[in-house]
Amino acid sequence: MRTILITGQGGSGRTTVAAATAVAAAREGRRTLVLSADRTDGLGAVLGTPTGAEPVRVGPGLTAWRPDAAAGFRADLVAFQERAASVLDLLGAGRLDAEELTPLPGAEELALLRALRDAALSEAYDLLVVDLPPLPQTLALLGLPEELRRYLRRLLPAERQAARALRPVLGRLAGVPMPAEWLYETAARWDVELAAVAAVVDDPGTTVRLVAEPGPAAADHVRVAGVGLALRGLPVDALVANRVLPADTSDTWLAGLVAQQDKTLSEWRATHPVREVAHLGRDPRGTDDLTALDVPPAGDRPARVEWPVTDRLADDGVLVWHLPLPGALRDELDLVRRGDELVVTAGQFRRIVPLPSALRRCTVDGAALRDGELRIRFAPDPRFWPRTR
Repeated sequence: MRTILITGQGGSGRTTVAAATAVAAAREGRRTLVLSADRTDGLGAVLGTPTGAEPVRVGPGLTAWRPDAAAGFRADLVAFQERAASVLDLLGAGRLDAEELTPLPGAEELALLRALRDAALSEAYDLLVVDLPPLPQTLALLGLPEELRRYLRRLLPAERQAARALRPVLGRLAGVPMPAEWLYETAARWDVELAAVAAVVDDPGTTVRLVAEPGPAAADHVRVAGVGLALRGLPVDALVANRVLPADTSDTWLAGLVAQQDKTLSEWRATHPVREVAHLGRDPRGTDDLTALDVPPAGDRPARVEWPVTDRLADDGVLVWHLPLPGALRDELDLVRRGDELVVTAGQFRRIVPLPSALRRCTVDGAALRDGELRIRFAPDPRFWPRTR
């Protein structure tokens, strides 16, 4: 199944573009699901049909869904209390009733990730369109499964589960209680669920559609967005220039705005596949307005760039790792080697990348940014490489 993630600058019209993309795809005959976690139901307002906690049919071939974060949060916490009953009783902790629970910050994002996984596994749809938050929150959200799996592996390493039968003995020898069986089972279940979400994000059929309103303020945002998406290895299938003003205007004030938009659009076309969406002169409401926007449907998906690019051997015997980061600036980059991981920071974005086995036996010998690609040199450590006669 194809998945299109819609994100962009706050106030750029992401929800409108997501709804219009879904409407266009459904008119082409694709079974389409548009998904949003906006608690104010902006998606329902644009579609002209309220969305709910369960998928709602809003037109031929088109379904909308706004997951209920509160219900999912209550169910998860109640289940956790049941599993940890013995520990809570030992501590004298009081139980919380489902009726008194309210979702904590971030519950909407977790509900959206779970819905994203469930929708991707469903065979009822050909296309999934996801209305995501503004870009910084989107990148944090999409990177969450990878980060949580990393935390789980550090806190509860898989190799420790092999010693289940020895835990009582180890506990007596160490003088401290060993983790209970349910804790490992819970961690394993979470790991499976997180892996399923990460698989959707990393799937070759998943692309990003970046939304921005052309103008000086959005130009730098698009560059920064490109760096953040490249750092996560997410391909952009289109840059949607939203609310483009008509070029043939006699109004002097509007003509100045049109000139600004034209300048920005020319710059964007040099680096992105741009799709222009005209300004209707009003806020779009209902499927007729969304159709009039003429937003391109799914279209062809771009080839997914391997990230990081497989290391290559330089002429002097040094291994070079190539990380595509188009739009990155040298002054915004930072690298830290920590054990078997490389911490890559590009401006406000950061990603912790595990090193392949060959590079774990090397030391970092330098790095350079050339032609939108970060090239990191690794010198083989003679202590870990076989010696030749």
